Amino acid sequence: MTNEEIKKQTEQLKDYVVNCRRTIHRLAEIGPMEFKTSAFIQSQIEELGLPFDRAGKTGLIAILDTGKPGPHIALRADIDALPVPENPNNLAGPRVCVSDDPETCHACGHDAHSSMLLGSMKALVACKDSLRGIVYFCFEAGEENGTGIDDMLAALAKYKIDTIWGIHVYASLESGKICVDAGPRMAGVASVDLEFIGKGGHGSRPDLSINPVYCAANFMNNVAVAFANQIDANETVTLGITSIQGGKASNVIPDTAKVIGSMRFFNVKEGQKAVNILKEVAEHTAAMHQCKVEFGPKASHLMGPVVNDADCSEFAKKVLTEVLPDGAVSPCEKWYASESFGRYLLKYPGVFAFLGINNPKYGSGAQHHNEYFDVDESVLPLGMLATLKYTTAFMEKG
Repeated sequence: MTNEEIKKQTEQLKDYVVNCRRTIHRLAEIGPMEFKTSAFIQSQIEELGLPFDRAGKTGLIAILDTGKPGPHIALRADIDALPVPENPNNLAGPRVCVSDDPETCHACGHDAHSSMLLGSMKALVACKDSLRGIVYFCFEAGEENGTGIDDMLAALAKYKIDTIWGIHVYASLESGKICVDAGPRMAGVASVDLEFIGKGGHGSRPDLSINPVYCAANFMNNVAVAFANQIDANETVTLGITSIQGGKASNVIPDTAKVIGSMRFFNVKEGQKAVNILKEVAEHTAAMHQCKVEFGPKASHLMGPVVNDADCSEFAKKVLTEVLPDGAVSPCEKWYASESFGRYLLKYPGVFAFLGINNPKYGSGAQHHNEYFDVDESVLPLGMLATLKYTTAFMEKG
């Protein structure tokens, strides 16, 4: 599959990819309930006559076996949306399509990821006779809430995989740029999930109660000081407390106060240290206030960062410059968001690329998980082109 053939296929399929993106965008479903989205993707797989496996209820793995010996390559996209109401405008004006569900939208770009993979699948099937090896097209459910990754890894376990490739659109990178840098690219994450338990009572007599709200407030100060003085100054662990919920009435001291949030890091050892510090501070703060603390099921959840394989990244840089416009392959800063793709890279060497979508004229550039977030559709062919080049070059490499 020559560079000219890759470009030809991409040009022929660019409208198909955009239409897929808009269809999936309108369907917008939260994992693991992406039944309409999964059905649409399955229909595209069946039209091409490819066999497929299921990964949980809504995840899918389509399989292209060329019948000739060669590498086994996994290509991955995620399919779920977020519980975020979508603004009908992006940063420049009305957006080209809006979610059918007013409370749910693709505010992270998974519609773009899955559509680029569908286009790549269609192109590779069309050129099957010039390919060798096996390609697994992996459509992962529930990436945002972690409900699909275990099913996908379990489904892939029976296959031999030599490399894995994925793309994430990135609002902080200029449209028309793609980054395949080696090393840590997205942060690991640990959940903050705890509840302080006190003794409720009338707001007029705090001395007859044990107020968990004060305990939660004091915990916030204590953990911030502990992080500042105990986290390695050469490392970064961000602490994002997003909610403290402790009662609803002005004259009722509640029994409990719940604290949730997350921590992000690039060094797993320092991330685990941060988890231990947070738990220790919570226990000691609870004791100071005569409260108890209980840790929720997510409190011990630790997911590592996305770390691109050095050899695969260098290979990607080399081959992508052969087919992409000059200057398209570009470095960029690490991203503090987290992604389940890191789990694949612990098992298989590969690359997670960042595809820039920041285009002020189009109105894209709002940060991910934001009501104004939008995808610059003009970059979708670039992502497809990169996917096809990495795949076919790896086949040629053997």
